[in-house]
Amino acid sequence: MKFSEYAYKRPVFEDVKEQQLKLIAELGYAKSFEQAEKAFLDSEKLNRSVQTMGTLASIRFTLNTADEFYKAEQEFWDETSPLLMELGVKMSAALLASPFKADFEKKYGEMLIKNAELSVKSMTPELVPLMQEENRLSSEYSALTSSMSVTFQGEECNNYGLLKYMESKDRDIRRGAFHAWAGWFADNEKKLGELYDKLVHLRHSMGKIMGFETFTPLGYMNMGRMDYTAKEVAKYREQVVKYIVPVCTELRKRQAKRLGIDKLRFFDEKLLFTSGNADPVGDRDFMVDAANKMYHEMSKETGEFFDFMREHELMDLDTRPNKAVGGYCTFIADYDSPYIFSNFNGSAADVGVLTHEAGHAFEAFCASRHQPISEYCWSTSEVNEIHSMSMEYFAYPWLGLFFGDGVVKNRYTHMMEALTFIPYGCCVDEYQHIVYENPDLTPDERTAAWKELEKKYLPDRDYDGVEIMEKGGFWMQKLHIFTSPFYYIDYTLASMGAFEFFGRMQENREQAWKDYYTLCCAGGSLPYLSLLKLAHLSNPFEEGTVQRAIAPLVKALGEIDDMSL
Repeated sequence: MKFSEYAYKRPVFEDVKEQQLKLIAELGYAKSFEQAEKAFLDSEKLNRSVQTMGTLASIRFTLNTADEFYKAEQEFWDETSPLLMELGVKMSAALLASPFKADFEKKYGEMLIKNAELSVKSMTPELVPLMQEENRLSSEYSALTSSMSVTFQGEECNNYGLLKYMESKDRDIRRGAFHAWAGWFADNEKKLGELYDKLVHLRHSMGKIMGFETFTPLGYMNMGRMDYTAKEVAKYREQVVKYIVPVCTELRKRQAKRLGIDKLRFFDEKLLFTSGNADPVGDRDFMVDAANKMYHEMSKETGEFFDFMREHELMDLDTRPNKAVGGYCTFIADYDSPYIFSNFNGSAADVGVLTHEAGHAFEAFCASRHQPISEYCWSTSEVNEIHSMSMEYFAYPWLGLFFGDGVVKNRYTHMMEALTFIPYGCCVDEYQHIVYENPDLTPDERTAAWKELEKKYLPDRDYDGVEIMEKGGFWMQKLHIFTSPFYYIDYTLASMGAFEFFGRMQENREQAWKDYYTLCCAGGSLPYLSLLKLAHLSNPFEEGTVQRAIAPLVKALGEIDDMSL
């Protein structure tokens, strides 16, 4: 069955609620583990079906944000998902109160109980209306940014069209595209500032309701963090400032030298070579065919996975009007189907989707077939991003299929961008900590706070005198800041694992792949630090890990004659 044939039907919430409450009661009065387990698994099956409908509605809304039917469905799910979460908390409470709790832990592992405990600690019925409003405001941000339309070079460009022009070999075109792009944010600064202000105060209220001084502890719970706190993350960011920011400064100096310019401006950052960046040498179909060859040669399991994705048409890759910005991978539970959404623009980022998002999809494909319950399909995001980022490095031997003679150039670009991303990711994270620790900052004060953090993490950033960006407005373009608080640091934590896998590939690729595959199959069945141990990966919070993790990339970059590319 193809994705287009996956049937959508809005569930009747009252019916779902009635069934779930009945199953919760059955678990509560069960006289044996078998009876309790049956109620639990029946609830799990019902959850899968409901989640499937929510996921289908979300995908189809992002495919066309102007579709009135799915717009209404998205609004329904924005309202309903917090109510479903509330039911989930009741099931978690029943599980924790069950005399058969130890039997559940023995059969399904510690994470079932740990997740239930976290669920109970982070949710109360009082939060439901606030979560509904949070969903509505997040959808408003997505709708606003996906409506971006700017006339440039005689064509109507969305976000991706302008970003593509910022990779042009012609500096005047790059500058013009940047000014046009920044102009849209200047025009929408008031709207975006007010929208975020509402979200910050809403989340602060959530934190207070749950008994915290600020939103931050609740934000960490919402991310499923069990074995570290903001304190460990702050120490990790210090390692990044100490070991990665200086490396990035040197890489940017070399880039300016390669481009033959005295001072790198923001609109120069995406162009790494005067001869132009390495773009794929074919169109969408060409790239998908190349990915097919790559995954069949990489391993038996990746070949089976990619066949499944193509056969069921589980990838929508083209940019279209009214299609939501960004790219993502999600999972359609009843069909055991990962799904990849993207906006191809003919750049190397397209190949990134066929490796990064495919890494997420491969993990979901593996875990859903190896784990006994659907909540183990995904781990927390600092592990999920190891799956996706590591796949980018496992793909290195096949990059020539996509880039032809530009393969070395692409590899250099990929490694350099992986390193230079880390300080930016930490900047986003520390910004959110400041914002949620100080919820009464005005929109202008938040913008000024971003500007200060840029001096620490991005000391070479120069916005060519564009006022909105010079004063600190760059934060407004980051989706995660609005919709996914405290998520972004996980990309950087996961990068440490991916960098480590890259280093291990040089020593013993077969063993590195075995550990990676084991990690994918484990899904979310263990906490973060335990999964790192399972895959023989280092703890990024320990002093020295960051320096060791980046060493293979720094070495590989140094071995490439970048001035000749």
